[in-house]
Amino acid sequence: MSKLSRRHFIRRSAASGALASIPVLKIWSATGITPLAKKGPARRALSLDRDWLVSRTKSSSAGEPELKASATSSVTLPHCVTPLSWQKWDPASWEDVWTYRRDFEIPPEFKGLRLFLYLQRAMVAATPTVNGHALPRHLGGFLPFDYEITHLVREKTNTLSIAVDSRWANVPPAGSPKGPSSIDYLLPGGISGSVELRAVPHVFIKEVFAKPVDVLTKDRRLEVTCSIDCEQTMPAAIRLVATLRDGSRDIAHASKNFSLAQKNQDVSLTVDELKNVMLWDVEKPHLYDLVVTLFLDGSPLHTCETRIGFREARFELDGFFLNGKRLQLFGLNRHELYPYVGFAAPDRVLRRDAEYLRRDLNCNIVRCSHYPQSKAFLDACDELGLLVWEEIPGWQYIGDKSWQDIALQNVEDMIRRDRNHPSIVIWGVRINESPNDPNLYRRTREIAKSLDDSRPTSGSMTPSSTKDWRESWKEDVFAFDDYHAAPDGSVGIDAPLPGVPYMIAEAVGQYDYGTSKSFNRKYRKAGNPTEQMQQALLHAQAHSKGAASSHCAGVIAWCAFDYASLMNAYATVKCPGIVDTFRIPKLGASFYLAQIDPRVRPVIEPSFYWDFGPRTPAGPGKRAAIFSNCDRLDIFIDGKFHATVLPDAKNLPNIKYPPFFVDLSVAGAGKPELRIDGYLGSRLLLSRSFSSDNTTDQLSLHSDNTELQADGSDATRVAFGTVDRFGAPRPFAEGEVSLQLKGPGLIVGDNPFHLADSGGVGAIWIKSLPNRTGRIVLTASHSSLGRNSLSITVRRSPV
Repeated sequence: MSKLSRRHFIRRSAASGALASIPVLKIWSATGITPLAKKGPARRALSLDRDWLVSRTKSSSAGEPELKASATSSVTLPHCVTPLSWQKWDPASWEDVWTYRRDFEIPPEFKGLRLFLYLQRAMVAATPTVNGHALPRHLGGFLPFDYEITHLVREKTNTLSIAVDSRWANVPPAGSPKGPSSIDYLLPGGISGSVELRAVPHVFIKEVFAKPVDVLTKDRRLEVTCSIDCEQTMPAAIRLVATLRDGSRDIAHASKNFSLAQKNQDVSLTVDELKNVMLWDVEKPHLYDLVVTLFLDGSPLHTCETRIGFREARFELDGFFLNGKRLQLFGLNRHELYPYVGFAAPDRVLRRDAEYLRRDLNCNIVRCSHYPQSKAFLDACDELGLLVWEEIPGWQYIGDKSWQDIALQNVEDMIRRDRNHPSIVIWGVRINESPNDPNLYRRTREIAKSLDDSRPTSGSMTPSSTKDWRESWKEDVFAFDDYHAAPDGSVGIDAPLPGVPYMIAEAVGQYDYGTSKSFNRKYRKAGNPTEQMQQALLHAQAHSKGAASSHCAGVIAWCAFDYASLMNAYATVKCPGIVDTFRIPKLGASFYLAQIDPRVRPVIEPSFYWDFGPRTPAGPGKRAAIFSNCDRLDIFIDGKFHATVLPDAKNLPNIKYPPFFVDLSVAGAGKPELRIDGYLGSRLLLSRSFSSDNTTDQLSLHSDNTELQADGSDATRVAFGTVDRFGAPRPFAEGEVSLQLKGPGLIVGDNPFHLADSGGVGAIWIKSLPNRTGRIVLTASHSSLGRNSLSITVRRSPV
């Protein structure tokens, strides 16, 4: 076992009544091990996500965490320790120690098996206690950890408590003496993932790493490394069988016999003869299942499954190559913070971000800034063909030795958890935008290469961290945060550095391109409309200039979604996203929305509001930008032809679908109507209309999903806002939206919701209740916009 392993093994004797007193199958016999699962491989888990009592911690006389008497209602994981709005987050509301407590019983089928307590993630430190036995404290809020508790549990009722320390601590990304304002994202506390009791045989497959090799040649193969865990060494022969499956079809096998000379050891085998495998690609992300089974005396003892894809991803001096073809990287950075719940979003909501980035914003890569993100999100990236840069927690600050030891552990935990994801093409093993630390980053890179030598390493560099980079830079791909302005005030993108693979890790953001050299509070939906209109164009400039050199692999711009921060924020919401915190697109998204083949989906997205209200009296102006994938646009005002415009390929030559510019200096007194017709050749592809008459405005209401599962955690977003009679967004609406829900669900969010603070739009999430099925009806009401309703069906969760 690696000295950095995060698994905690508990070897103490249990108190009276522990499970050890229950008759169990012995693991030794005269001929070796007695099979524990003659009926099939042991693969069992008990979800512990429901029925937690949560409270701020006080200590008993024995020093064990206890719940306050006021904690009477139960919660379902994932969970944030304090109620949050979508803005005005206060770190003091969560910076404390919180106790989660629940009872559980061991299922009869778990008897005779080893038991592990598994936690997906808890912010920011966690100390579980099982039946009064405190387990080692875990530090770090973004990655999973587990403990063997076989000898701590009882036959009947067991009590599990978890003390979650959500205070500012000496743990990445925190630790700076300046406190929460020193990093550019907030860290709301809680158990923000699932908790499980896992049961395995006394010998089991702890981990599988499946590495595709030479996938573009006839010698392609899958090198499989299995970590085997056993309570003690044994002379008996054991057999591993690896089966590669495409759906229900077995396509290849490999096997190996071995004996356990030590309690923990790695066993390698190779799956070859892979002549007809389909490659994983951004357009066709084909996935396979690898099933590895451990046999003893011909009986299956344990099975481990993982999902993989065959692809070759290389960063070279002349760009990024996927499966031998150059691919210009086109992406955005993503934070995983959500309104109302912080990091504690359920899987469906997490997956929706990946779908939005790939299918709506047309990105081919996302950077997980600035911490490892959820397994549900990464699984969706695998399925959708969305490439991933994943990196360790941090933001500029590097702490002391203890802090650095945790950062090193984060590298190992991240790569062990996620190295089978084909979507991940680069490991970020530097603290984001940190100063050079050659010794630390030599060690992070060594850990990464020892665990996965198939992917390059990187980390974002700033002008200050590029000093003496040839001597101190230790990575494979030079990734630069480029925020400088060109002499004409447009986005400036430096030429790639010579002799190294190069890409842009961040660009645009909230930088004030133009005369100022500072960061300003831009792109807030309730803010300056002129600034909002410029955001999409700046992103287009960044990607076009990044693609101008074949030596630049691409641009991952800052950023996808607004997020909670104390830096340069409005009411703790920082607004550099092209999409707001509710996952509702801003004008800045118009560029990304249009970057798709028109035969797949024709797009017309103005980068302006067709509005002549108090804050937009002059309308869009002389150089109004419209993003579209059409060949030409015909513009009509009040039904009369106004102009024909073509894409500006001259000034933005390196993007697929450049913007169109048109003079829309129009008098708004008559409340004119705008129509835009988009053509591909001579064929009309799409026509969109926009009304400036706000007397016909309506209240829109939309849910991402029409069905939920009754597990008490599943949720879907419901967005609302003011739209004109054609469905186009109206800016700066005011008043309240009141929400009424009937049926088996809960509203997660502000009710009533004040539109003025958010630029006329908003969202809440509808969450299911445990074991409650039926039909949810949500009704939204506004004093001048009227009412709107939708329904969601809640079905029983699959077993």
